[in-house]
Amino acid sequence: MPEKVRFDPTLVGALRDARHVCVLTGAGVSAESGVPTFREAQQGLWAKYDPLQLATPEAFERDPEFVWRWYRWRRELVSQAEPNDGHRALAELQDLVPRLTLVTQNVDGLHQRAGSRDVIEFHGNIFSNRCFARCNYDRLVECDDDTAVPTCPACGAPARPGVVWFGETIPEAALNASFAAAADCDVFLSVGTSSLVYPAAGLGAIAQEAGAITIEVNPNSTEQSEVFTAALRGNSGVILPKLLESLAH
Repeated sequence: MPEKVRFDPTLVGALRDARHVCVLTGAGVSAESGVPTFREAQQGLWAKYDPLQLATPEAFERDPEFVWRWYRWRRELVSQAEPNDGHRALAELQDLVPRLTLVTQNVDGLHQRAGSRDVIEFHGNIFSNRCFARCNYDRLVECDDDTAVPTCPACGAPARPGVVWFGETIPEAALNASFAAAADCDVFLSVGTSSLVYPAAGLGAIAQEAGAITIEVNPNSTEQSEVFTAALRGNSGVILPKLLESLAH
């Protein structure tokens, strides 16, 4: 990516004048901070295990202690990462526009650490726990102690990591808020996501149908690149700060 990046004035003007910006972020944003993608995280002892066989309710029912060992290891990996310039740019953008809704498919909490507020976590947060018995499904259980399998303080049932597993639905509140934001925004940014996993991948289409300008920020093209208003090729840590700089001119 060259040092001087010129953006289409129409895109810059739309972002500058936007009443509501909706942003969807994916694994690519976290990868720029060194967070391994779901499959890349299978290293060392865990390399022989298929994550699709570990991140399921059935796996937890079979061996909750084993699943917790894996998640504690993953938490350690994620905790070593720091927000990057892309995370920080989105946090700054929140203060430059009247309204910004940030929806993330990432579970690492890096957006919040960068300063973003009211983040909609589509797939939950790896550092939170919740009751596996769902006695308080919408209430997060305090983060775990050193016990093999944490328990719910309300009912004593096993607590599980607060993420959405394979075979589970996106929490209704997150889903409804995301769809509403996409339908209401003037500008939609899809950042660092392959646009393959639904329902998150459908947010851009919702925004476009509502008349929003849709922008993809990604080093590579995706299956939805052609339907976006514009595609900005490069890492979010490079593109987003320069896009913010362009708003000042």
